[in-house]
Amino acid sequence: METAEDKTTIKIPPIDLAEEILELKKKMNAVILAHYYQESEIQDLADFIGDSLELSKRAAATEADVIVFAGVHFMAETAKILNPGKKVLLPDLNAGCSLAEGCPAPMLKQFIDEHPGHVVVSYINCSAAVKALSDIICTSSNAVKIVEQIPEDKKIIFAPDRNLGRYIMKKTGRDMLLWDGSCIVHETFSDRKIIQLKTENPQALLIAHPECEEAVLNRADFIGSTSALLKFTSENAADEFIVATEEGIIHQMQKLSPGKKFIPAPPEANCSCNECPYMKLNTMEKLYLCMKDGRPEITLDEEIRLKALKPIQRMLEMS
Repeated sequence: METAEDKTTIKIPPIDLAEEILELKKKMNAVILAHYYQESEIQDLADFIGDSLELSKRAAATEADVIVFAGVHFMAETAKILNPGKKVLLPDLNAGCSLAEGCPAPMLKQFIDEHPGHVVVSYINCSAAVKALSDIICTSSNAVKIVEQIPEDKKIIFAPDRNLGRYIMKKTGRDMLLWDGSCIVHETFSDRKIIQLKTENPQALLIAHPECEEAVLNRADFIGSTSALLKFTSENAADEFIVATEEGIIHQMQKLSPGKKFIPAPPEANCSCNECPYMKLNTMEKLYLCMKDGRPEITLDEEIRLKALKPIQRMLEMS
């Protein structure tokens, strides 16, 4: 009997997917950009691996004709905003983001209208339509730096991540009006289980992404973006780390520091909730097919694109 899983399985003839993808890349004059949270085999094939800020800069600077984005939808949209004349492909259009989905543009517009006179700073984990409503975009790498540059007499709305917003407020001393959104991965880490892990691994340092809940951040030895966490683990003398972010980054940590031990922070439930289900929708098979077929392709309304471009450009100028 055929199951739902059977219907969605992508069947590829027996080929060397990595070799075929690299051949297609040459033929298309394409660049493959991959986020740290992608499967390790996709990371190893990518031309550039990074966090949202790094990949935004790579997308803005690329001379390739085609951008293949192994990440989630808002990342591919950002690449298209910065490169309207280039073809941008995303292996799976269903690779979304809980932060982006939890902040629909019409609802944010109503929120902004109800609180006039605010500078709107939006975390890059949002749709193109939300970016178009924003004054400045930020990433977890540059959020504190961006907010510190906003005059103190200016009131700020921050969307869509309340945890990152609280972290910025704590670091800068600025009061901000926060949109009540969160990341389904970073909000799931269990403070109780992390305490247990710390007891079992007393030498391990807890490192955390600022999208985590406040209880986890308060316990962390170091807080930073995925790139900052990676840099910290490679430069710090410690040999053991408890990693409170999506566990895809551990692949790069192990490559940079093969002699060190990296322990994924556990979620509250007995599940694989510390893996982003959206990021993991991209597979080698889907990457191959999207390059072979030239789709799914990211397209944007030009008016939205132009409005969304301005706050991204401000971010790049302020970073």
